[in-house]
Amino acid sequence: MPKGPIRRAQLIVPFGVGAMVVVRDRTSLIAAGLDHWYKREDGSEADDLSEFKVEEWRLAHSLGVDHFRLPPDFRKTNKGDGVANAYLTVPFLRFPQWHSCTWCDRLEKFPLTARGKVKCPQCEGKKKTNYMAQVSIIAMCDRGHIQDFPWREWVHKSVNPTCNKPLHLFGTGSATLAGLKVKCECGVERNLGGITEVDGDETRLSKSLEDGDSRFLCQGKRPWLGTEESEPCSCQLRGALRSATNVYYAKVQSAIYLQRGNNSELITLLEEPPLSTLISMLSSAGVEIKPEFLKGQYPDLLQPFSHEDIKASLKIILSEKDADSNIDDVEDDDPNTSFRREEFNVLRIKRHEENLKIRASNMSDYESDIARYFSQIMLIDKLKETRALTGFTRICPETDQSLPDLQSLLRQTPPQDLWLPAYVVYGEGLFIEFNENRLQEWLKIHGKEISCRVQPLVKRYQQMQKQKHLRQRPITPRFILLHTFAHLLMNRLTFECGYSSAALRERLYVSDDPKQPMAGVLIYTADGDSEGTMGGLVRMGKPNNFEPVVCASLETARWCSADPVCMEIGLQGPDSCNLAACHSCTLVPETACEEFNRFLDRGLVVGDINNRRMGFFTYDDPV
Repeated sequence: MPKGPIRRAQLIVPFGVGAMVVVRDRTSLIAAGLDHWYKREDGSEADDLSEFKVEEWRLAHSLGVDHFRLPPDFRKTNKGDGVANAYLTVPFLRFPQWHSCTWCDRLEKFPLTARGKVKCPQCEGKKKTNYMAQVSIIAMCDRGHIQDFPWREWVHKSVNPTCNKPLHLFGTGSATLAGLKVKCECGVERNLGGITEVDGDETRLSKSLEDGDSRFLCQGKRPWLGTEESEPCSCQLRGALRSATNVYYAKVQSAIYLQRGNNSELITLLEEPPLSTLISMLSSAGVEIKPEFLKGQYPDLLQPFSHEDIKASLKIILSEKDADSNIDDVEDDDPNTSFRREEFNVLRIKRHEENLKIRASNMSDYESDIARYFSQIMLIDKLKETRALTGFTRICPETDQSLPDLQSLLRQTPPQDLWLPAYVVYGEGLFIEFNENRLQEWLKIHGKEISCRVQPLVKRYQQMQKQKHLRQRPITPRFILLHTFAHLLMNRLTFECGYSSAALRERLYVSDDPKQPMAGVLIYTADGDSEGTMGGLVRMGKPNNFEPVVCASLETARWCSADPVCMEIGLQGPDSCNLAACHSCTLVPETACEEFNRFLDRGLVVGDINNRRMGFFTYDDPV
């Protein structure tokens, strides 16, 4: 394929498996599946895969995998250098396969493995040299499949056309898709109007490809796996521009690293190559792993540690959960809430570990007007985050597909040791825990008004959940409040701490469980470069710095430049799942938000125009 350098982190998102990218020579490519990673162009395998292995015990257990791997990096070597894992590449395949001649409008299909510029065969027959460009239209379904647009089927209005004559694609001058026409040399022609549209539960492409009641359904194509074979799929097919933003949504799950046990240095050694490789081999073979054997194999690494220390650390890393964990499971927690609860309980206390350094602020040092709304403000000088690609979706960012179904999109043949690609980043952050008593008091005093306000948003999401097959989840006032506050605070911090708007991220810890509720917000930065650890974010969490930032955030929330429209318009934003929230006041870059800029409302933070006292931060203000 044409050379187009991509950073390792970009191979997780936004150019992970199944994503499309246009490289320097304007060739459109699709990222190949994991079966083809860690290989050279001549087909030879990597020298030492353990070099790319990443351990994240909580995330691995949650996703049901053995480990994670960093994407391969390309290394050149001179003869005799002995550089391991040299010349490894991540392959990309040519997609779409259909091309149109820039001179005669001829449509031709080329293989996925075609390289470089391709010449028009019709022009070559006339002793002319003209090059073909890939078409801008593709087709996809909401189960992750993608294929070339069915040009021949569309123009002949037949699922199984018998005509094999050449096709031509030409424009008529209109700015819409109806201005593009495909014509067969048999004489039939048809424009592309409506191929991206949806009528209720039916797509125009599936519904109107041919006359009658039959539907043209998805063919289950997976070109990113290097094959043109199909798998069964009963979903409707939708046309799209290959550059459309809904062609690919990476499904990324992440975890803040939490230390296991008391000896972090030893556990880190055991979790990384070469010791992790040996432990994994012995464990999978059912062999008892003895400390003296490990110490005999790697005396230099394990010399400082006793047999008792090694045995205790082995017990921890081989168990499914931390043997010393004091975190109480909550019966009604869903898997995601349970996963977050572990982090929530750790982030609330001081830590000084290799990958997690937390300081606690004294709440009495903060101004009472602000401090009364929060129970804790923790300053996180260092954290480690692992981000793993678990699959992808098309058309909609969410799906009701199971985790195994999403993971199956990444490869054709599951390996013996199941792994997922991941990337590790370090950063800093602020953890803000809301005052639970004040939250309960606010919900009690204004519960009826709050419920009436958020009810349209909840109903809207329920409609979208049925229409787009989104996952079922509760949308509560507590969640909307914390989410909106996180956005307002992030927007203000970009002016105060020197970080760009895309450098900050949110992580929400929310539970309405009456016995063990959660109400915490982690604002952090975790980038692959030095911007993730400048220290400016932690500084803004200290007394006399934090209060002005919160006050400025709340002042911005009280009046948006788009008000009164923004506050009174009702449902707006992505999927119409926001109330009072727009680009002028609350929205942030989508990479910074966990919810694709949905479920936001300034009204729950500072009240609306008619009732300022309904907001959490204003409900007990003097009249």
